[in-house]
This record gives sequence, structure tokens and C-alpha cells, in this order.
Amino acid sequence: MLPSAVVAELDPDAERPGRPPRRTARDWVVDFTCFLLAIVIGLAVAESLTDNRDLPEVVVAADQLLGALACAAVWLRRRWPLGLAVATLPLAFVSTTSAGACTVALFTLAVHRPFRYVAWVGGIQLALIPLLMWVRPDPDLGYGPAVVFTAVLTVAVIGWGMAVRSKRQLMVSLRDRARRAETEARLRAEQAQRLAREAIAREMHDVLAHRLTLLSVHAGALEFRPDAPREEVARAAGVIRESAHEALQDLREIIGVLRADEPDDQGGRPQPTLAALDALVSESREAGTKVTLDQRVTDPAAVPASVGRTAYRIAQECLTNARKHAPGTEVAVGVEGGPGEGLTVTVRNPAPEGEVPPVPGSGQGLIGLTERATLAGGRLEHGPRADGGFEVRAWLPWPAAS
Repeated sequence: MLPSAVVAELDPDAERPGRPPRRTARDWVVDFTCFLLAIVIGLAVAESLTDNRDLPEVVVAADQLLGALACAAVWLRRRWPLGLAVATLPLAFVSTTSAGACTVALFTLAVHRPFRYVAWVGGIQLALIPLLMWVRPDPDLGYGPAVVFTAVLTVAVIGWGMAVRSKRQLMVSLRDRARRAETEARLRAEQAQRLAREAIAREMHDVLAHRLTLLSVHAGALEFRPDAPREEVARAAGVIRESAHEALQDLREIIGVLRADEPDDQGGRPQPTLAALDALVSESREAGTKVTLDQRVTDPAAVPASVGRTAYRIAQECLTNARKHAPGTEVAVGVEGGPGEGLTVTVRNPAPEGEVPPVPGSGQGLIGLTERATLAGGRLEHGPRADGGFEVRAWLPWPAAS
């Protein structure tokens, strides 16, 4: 029950390129009504012509023939609204029975075309009304009242058509706004999913890379020293077993978060904070990495959980990178700060001795750490040192106690 023009605007996929939209049931009803209206008005005018005995019969017959053709042309009003309206302008001077068709054509132009076309055609028609009433005077009205009545009728038809066009445009704009809202909502949902996946990827990288590096170090030691004492072999095998167990446990927690759709602060084991930094350093020392820890925070448990967790992950990733890119070097980890001044985490290591084979995918961890620090409201800087080593320095906000 919508006009075909509105259906084409609401559903662009249904539009046929190069062809007008198909008439809907409502279009057929409206077009038939306009056709009948043009005929009724034409018959009323034709009756007044037959009563006028001063006109020759040839003129009356020609007038009625042109009026009939104009009424038939009403069926073309949707396809050529501007052409039909322009064609009916001179027709009004030679055929008064086409008055109904002229009115319908003007109304159609106001509905289907922008205002500039309506202004030109309507303005010309209003300007020609005094001349038309002088050439073909109304037998029932005087010249002045006839001009005023015809002008008011023309303006009313134009206004009615423009009101119909505005209503259709409002309907289309509301539909477009609803579509844009749906698209924006879908894009926001996709962006939220992408951010969640990136956060999970960073978490998996930070957690599993540390565990798997420990596995690689001890497995390599067993491979290159098969004749090691049984005590060292047993200790290395124990570290491998424990690291594999911890990696599987961390992986289960991450998958559990995905299934339960819960943040990492809920459920599962407690997430590491700054207080667990000593255990991380001890674990790295057991793996054979030389680590010195300069802990200058008097109460690590007082550090906010999110800040402490970010600092822990930064130190964990840096220790993992040192084992991969600078094996055998001594890593220095420093933590200092307090409420109101922020928390500073520094991890540095000297240049490795000899050539170290490149590790595929290098640099992704540092990118993740930079994003993690930025999300926490801090900043992270990293780069080579003058002595050939590498340094990572991060600052994280630590609000003052209220």
C-alpha cells in the first residue's frame, strides 16, 4: 500500500535499472482516481461548451478531442511528470475540457519533482491565468473572480502536491536513519568483538610466551647435555612439567573467559599483580636467566590491581624477550613509584655475546605492551641502548590515595 516511488527509495535492490518502478496496488487506485477526476471535470466543461451556441461545432469537437487525449495522457504522469505538465500549459488555451488533466499534471509535478521545476511551471501557469481568462472567459464568473479563483486553485494544487512530497521524503529519511543506526550498531558490535579478540590475543601472548620459553630453554638444555647429572636432568624435567601444567592452566582460564563471557577479574585463579613479581623473577632464575630485581615499592599489594597486573605483564614479556633475543645476559628489572607520582617499570639487558638467530614474529610483543600501557593510561618506550643492549621503560598512573 505504498507508492512505487517510496518503495524504490526504501528498497534500492528492487529497483530496475533504466526502467520505472512497477506500479503498486495503491498506484493503480490513485491513477484510476485521477483519470476519473480529469474525465469528470472535462465532461462538466464540455457541457458548458455545448450550451454556448456562439462556438462553431468544429471548435467544440476539437476541444473535446484534445480534452480526451489529455485525460488519456494522465496514465503517463508517473513516467514523464515534467513533460506532461509542460505539454498541458499551451493546451489550456485551446481546450478547456483539458482543465482536469492540467490540474492532475501540475499536482503530479509537485509530488515527483524538486521545487525548482514546480516553481518554473507553476509560475508560468499563474502568470498566464489572466491571459487565459481573457481569451477564454468563464460564462458563469466575471473576469476578476475567475482569475482569483483559478489562481487560488492552482496554488492549492501545488501546495497539496508539495505536502505529499514532503511526507514521502520524511518517510524515506526516517527509514535511512533507521538503517544507519542499525549499521552503526553492527559496526560498534564488530569493533567491540575485534577489541576483545585483540585483548585476548595479547593476554595469550603474554601468558603463554613466558611458559613456552621456559619449556624451550630446559628442553634445549636436555638436548645439548644428555650426559648431565641425574639431579639436573630431574630438575629440568620438573620445570618442564610444571611450565607445561601452568601453560595449560592459563590456556583453560582464557578459554573459560571466552565461554563464560566474563572479565578476567572474575572467576578462575587470581590474576597476577605487582606482588607476584618476586615469584616471576624466581621462576626466571630457575630457568637459567640471570635476573636482578630492584623493587623500591614499599607495599606492592597497595598498587591498584589493574596497574599492578599491567606492570607484571610488562616485566614478564621483557624477561621472555631477553631469553629469546639475548640469551645468557643479565636482565635488570627495576620498579619504583608511589601514589600520586605513578609507577615506573624498567627492564634492561646488555648486548648478547655472539650472533643470535632471528626469531620469527619479533616485535609483536612490544606492540602489545605499548597498547596495554596506553589502555591503562600510561606510556611505554623501548629501544636499543648506546652499549648495544636493549631497554624497556614504562610509566603507569598510580592515583593518589583519597
